Amino acid sequence: MSHSVSRQTVGGPAEPGGAGLPASGGALRGGPPAAQRRRRPTPTARRQRRAAFLFLAPACVMVAIYVVWPILSTIRLSFFNWDGMTEPSFIGLANYIELFHTPTFYTALRNNLIWLVLFLLAPPMGLAVALYLNQAVAGIRIVKSLFFAPFVLSGVVVGLIFSWFYDPTFGLLALILGHGVPVLGDPRYATLGIVFAALWPQTAYCMILYLTGLTALNGEQIEAARMEGAHGWSMLWHVILPQLRPTTFMAIVVTIIGALRSFDLISVMTGGGPFESSTVLAYYMYDQAIKYYRIGYSAAVAVVLFGIMLVYIIYHLRRMLRTEQ
Repeated sequence: MSHSVSRQTVGGPAEPGGAGLPASGGALRGGPPAAQRRRRPTPTARRQRRAAFLFLAPACVMVAIYVVWPILSTIRLSFFNWDGMTEPSFIGLANYIELFHTPTFYTALRNNLIWLVLFLLAPPMGLAVALYLNQAVAGIRIVKSLFFAPFVLSGVVVGLIFSWFYDPTFGLLALILGHGVPVLGDPRYATLGIVFAALWPQTAYCMILYLTGLTALNGEQIEAARMEGAHGWSMLWHVILPQLRPTTFMAIVVTIIGALRSFDLISVMTGGGPFESSTVLAYYMYDQAIKYYRIGYSAAVAVVLFGIMLVYIIYHLRRMLRTEQ
């Protein structure tokens, strides 16, 4: 009797079948564990994934055709010498070597840097205008429409307006100063004059972004901050701006892209002059492709411009993600 009890104590409860092994041994010998069986997607989950893929497929195809393929084609074309009509000839890195030895490239790069630094004034100015317009007073809708008007104007119209404004003979600037200043005819002032003109619609665009963000603020946080005595700059810095961080990120990214791809105002107001002093990478790329039929060289300029944009966007995106985490 005691011998039978000791065998059961050592071996544990026997399985039905007399195998003499623990019950868990059966799970090891037969089939996958229960946890693995539960991880298998159900028919409903498979149908949901299939439906999601079908909904995303058209957008993925459009992005692949109109974004990914042109980028890859431009990168490939930058290694060729092509005038757009004859057969392209492979020349390797010759386009990039010539580009980095051309003084106009560094002039365009410097002007792009000036655009980038001055264009970043648009988000804070747009925020200031949005805070001013975000109040319930009589006639504020008319004021909003006046500030919104520059955004709906095309770049050609804005360029013509400021070309007349800068005209040294009959322009409004000449009337204000009392004498004419050839802003667009002086290499020292041409780029600054174009950037000032471009800030007008860009500020309106940032204003629209911030007005949208202000409507989505958490009212409970603002009321709690008021009860704690926050007002003015402390309310703006510690309560409102943290909630507007996604809007600020979008405004900065759009502004950077707009500064780097600036073209229309330069084409209308100066044509890259005088003496190529106001040209930027986007206009230099157009100038080489359309005027001189250097498609491969223009593609090299486009690749360099794309790389600069990519660096700035990735930097700000990682910074925003790190801040949120």
